[in-house]
Amino acid sequence: MKDAFEELKEQIKNCRYCEQKFGFTPNPIFWGKKNSKIVQISQAPSKEVHKTGKPFTDMSGKTLKYIWYEITDEEFYNTDNFYIGAVGHCYPGKDKNGNDRQPPKCCFDMWVDKELKILDNEIYIVIGAKAAKFFFPTENFEDLVFKNSIWNNKLTLVLPHPSPLNKRWLKDHPYFMNKRILEIRQIIKDTINKK
Repeated sequence: MKDAFEELKEQIKNCRYCEQKFGFTPNPIFWGKKNSKIVQISQAPSKEVHKTGKPFTDMSGKTLKYIWYEITDEEFYNTDNFYIGAVGHCYPGKDKNGNDRQPPKCCFDMWVDKELKILDNEIYIVIGAKAAKFFFPTENFEDLVFKNSIWNNKLTLVLPHPSPLNKRWLKDHPYFMNKRILEIRQIIKDTINKK
């Protein structure tokens, strides 16, 4: 008999709620197990990830894994280490201006909220301002990036999005790459290495 987590995963994988809104078949993407040490939640998968079915297999992923975290694919995709999800499980498509659509709130309400209640992790990493709004709706994004926060009684780290489109933010906030990411990197490595 399947446990509640396995049932929820199956339900998420089979969700097609946004098909009419998107105009294409959704492909819900998440990775990990119930007791992964780190739960990482970003905004929504990219078009590239929609195709591969594996999170962070795009340019953002290269920046995140190899430059910011300084870890290997083996460490990142090791389900003992990371549960990788998003506030919108599916690539949402483009708006009329050619930008990625906002992750639909219905996904968070239908699935992500339930997911986060079942997961048994040690820390959270929240990636991007859109995702951070779901967890810390009244807080300033920049303040969140530069401090350790608590969500659900657990350490929560907030990162800017590692997208190539975010170069301006990183240029305007040199302290992030010079100091803050070093602190975050150490927390990640300590958590991964914890027995």
